[in-house]
Amino acid sequence: MIASVSGRVVSVTPGTAVVDVGGVGVLLHCTPGTLAGLRTGEAARLATSLVVREESLTLYGFADDDERAVFELLQTASGVGPRLALSMLAVHTPDALRLAVASGDLKALTRVPGIGQKGAQRIVLELKDRLGVPGDAAAPSANGHAPAPPWRDQVHTGLVGLGYTARDADEAVELVAREAEAEIALGRTPQVAALLKSALRVLSGPAGGRR
Repeated sequence: MIASVSGRVVSVTPGTAVVDVGGVGVLLHCTPGTLAGLRTGEAARLATSLVVREESLTLYGFADDDERAVFELLQTASGVGPRLALSMLAVHTPDALRLAVASGDLKALTRVPGIGQKGAQRIVLELKDRLGVPGDAAAPSANGHAPAPPWRDQVHTGLVGLGYTARDADEAVELVAREAEAEIALGRTPQVAALLKSALRVLSGPAGGRR
């Protein structure tokens, strides 16, 4: 397997890049985000994934190892090939895809050309416990104060994506905060998927908000 390529960028087109590796021009299919970071004539390193077919060998390039890992995991879902997986990463970042799958945000997934409602449901069903949840690492904000815990924004975004109002999402986040704080007290990272489920239970209860 070719895990990465390093060399001078020879050319960049809307969907591909050519990198000179030891005098050999290697063609890589990349997302627009990855291509935006390349400059012709400059050195670059791309994580890669080689897709082998009976009639072809196609190399896909990525800005980092995480993007490549998500690309390969997406293809384990029924009906998702390398082209569709690349399209998904062209529309969403790896963490945005993790959030969409973890929260069952079908609307976000169907924004990808080629994915319909049934396809989105299948992707959520097959990848929900495999793709993981967005990273929870947080850096201090510019004013020196600690930012709000990442899970808050992720749960809020997931609820709004499912059709709840921002106000309902705010209330639900506050109601599951105790659950998150209990996890932190035990030295564990709050799991966004679990918190989303708790928030949805709150919102679907007798006193819950309406979509």
